[in-house]
Amino acid sequence: MEQKNTKNRVRFAPSPTGWMHLGSVRAALFNKLYAVKNNGSFILRIEDTDASRNVDPGAKKIQEDLAWLGLSFDEGPYFQSERNELYQKYLEYLIQNNLVYRCFDTPEELGRRRQLQLARGIPPKYDRACLALNEQEITEKLKNNAPFIWRLKMPAITIHLHEATRGEMAFDLTHFSDFAVTRQDGSCTFLFANFVDDVEMGITMVIRGEDHLSNSASQAALYHACNKQLPTFFHLPLVCSADGKKLSKRDFGFSLSDLQNAGYLPQAINNYIALLGHSFPEEIMDLATLAQVIPFNEQSPKNSVRYDSQKLRWINHAWIQRLSIKELTERVVPFLTAVFPNAPFEKSQLAQLLEIIRPNLETLTDAVELLGFVAKPPENIPAALLIEYQLKELTTLLKELAEAPTIDAFRQALKTLPQKDQKKNFFVLVRLALTAKPHGIGIQELTNMLPHDEMQRRIQVLYNTKL
Repeated sequence: MEQKNTKNRVRFAPSPTGWMHLGSVRAALFNKLYAVKNNGSFILRIEDTDASRNVDPGAKKIQEDLAWLGLSFDEGPYFQSERNELYQKYLEYLIQNNLVYRCFDTPEELGRRRQLQLARGIPPKYDRACLALNEQEITEKLKNNAPFIWRLKMPAITIHLHEATRGEMAFDLTHFSDFAVTRQDGSCTFLFANFVDDVEMGITMVIRGEDHLSNSASQAALYHACNKQLPTFFHLPLVCSADGKKLSKRDFGFSLSDLQNAGYLPQAINNYIALLGHSFPEEIMDLATLAQVIPFNEQSPKNSVRYDSQKLRWINHAWIQRLSIKELTERVVPFLTAVFPNAPFEKSQLAQLLEIIRPNLETLTDAVELLGFVAKPPENIPAALLIEYQLKELTTLLKELAEAPTIDAFRQALKTLPQKDQKKNFFVLVRLALTAKPHGIGIQELTNMLPHDEMQRRIQVLYNTKL
């Protein structure tokens, strides 16, 4: 079963038992960047062997998320649930070459032995009780339909592999347990199926999170057993929360859907995730640029990196400024219509409005907050605000402003009506009339965002308010 491969091939292998999150997005992104950088192939493989936990049939959501992120794949998707014959072929090779053995131990028996080892201060490791069974004992157990799994017989050797961020790594396999390659129902374990697929797909670089480093020795043992060429491994530092703990579902930004619903752009998410653990003079980069600058052969300075939601927000703001007005408009529309389904936003009008507020947008949802007044006139402005900013004293000026016959006259009246000591309160009252907020978009900018007659009407409503 000898194998050689020279073409650069990487894979993203998610499980459809959950939704895409920061860790899985990061793995997909770095595999894609490596393929682009090295003119290789990016393969999508779905690890769907656990049908009872599958929440994404056909991995449709995974594929939609990858498309949204702009992470197109060159091959696939391949589904592990459709590759059982291939796994059985490799299992048969291991059986025929006496490289695996049946293990009849029950989970309860294994648990008791594990606890006994821990009590004695011994690192937990399978004691090979079933390897000592003779043929007659095995035959008797099979005759009685005793459930079993197959375990790989770990050789007493030191095995070497190349880890791109650490260099050569050596593992003394005598310190590792004989691990399961099948389950009691005959299906293959994640570790075994993963190995077979990586071999058959010619994967040359395995890019994954730091938490998978502990699997490397067992996977290397499978490559050795089947006389296969080991790929290079690349382990990404774990992403931790601001307090240094592993990022979890409770943390904002852990779920990709969190970020999508909060109005983050795919370009910004990719950009930010790629920067984690790195420092570059220029931080705003597209996928093509990231593929060129991300190093895949340097020693990692740390085993974990911290997730900074404010830095992500800053990068998102920068990307919003870079979008064409057409793309920005298309991306904002779903957020606006979700909140204001009946709002009369025409795309041409919305594009003009977005040009005005774009510098203030950190996320797409900010457009809902900033443009809400266009779709919905102010209601129930607190009387305390109107009193504070002297509505009674300035009502006459507001009436004159509302009577300005044209938009040009309206803008001129804004400049000439209030005296110097009245300007602050006068402009706040106008802003309250138009937007219900005492602070925000500049008055002159507001005159470009609402029709003249609508501004007149809103100012009339304000000065007619009874205090």
